[in-house]
Amino acid sequence: MHKRLPIFLATLALAVGFSTPAYVHPHVFAEARLDVSIKPDGTVEKLGHVWRFDDLFSSTVLVEFDKNGDLKLDQKELADLAQTINASISEFDYFQSVELNGKKIVMAAPPNIIADFQNNQLLIIFESTPKQALKLGQKTSFGVYDPTFYTAIDYVNDSDVHVKGIPATCQQKVVRPNPDEAIAQNQATLTDAFFNDPTGTDMSKIFATRLEIDCPQG
Repeated sequence: MHKRLPIFLATLALAVGFSTPAYVHPHVFAEARLDVSIKPDGTVEKLGHVWRFDDLFSSTVLVEFDKNGDLKLDQKELADLAQTINASISEFDYFQSVELNGKKIVMAAPPNIIADFQNNQLLIIFESTPKQALKLGQKTSFGVYDPTFYTAIDYVNDSDVHVKGIPATCQQKVVRPNPDEAIAQNQATLTDAFFNDPTGTDMSKIFATRLEIDCPQG
């Protein structure tokens, strides 16, 4: 049985002999793509996620899951990898951040997670839907982040975020928080524990790139 990754694939490093320091900073890097589909009535139909991981980490995953030693992952090995990922990130809401007017929206578990390798890089692909019907409000935001601070996952370009079916009366923008400004704006809620070890504080979302859709009310 494969070694489980309790804190997503980041803790694969632990499984192969590395340790996590008290001061956490990204060790794994991934470029993300987001596709948001909106229904004609303004409700969110689904989110489509694609994460492409860096070469070093992808090679580490390849070695870990290549059980027959042929330097590639066959369908069974990819399925085992996808199952491990699913079990690992489910407790972190699949690294998703969805909010309506500042209130967290609960997302249903994706029915399927696909693991693939393209150009020697690991790809994670899945779709998700809100657990309850989500209609676009005055401000609806979508993003991804790793609450453990171990994985730096981001939309490198604004063009990596796509919206299909946005109502004509709504406006969309990609927001990239300035770290210093984010800390200053959230100073009251950030404790010494956060600065010493942000793992599990769930505050790393204040630094995360996000898509905001603003729709007039009334």
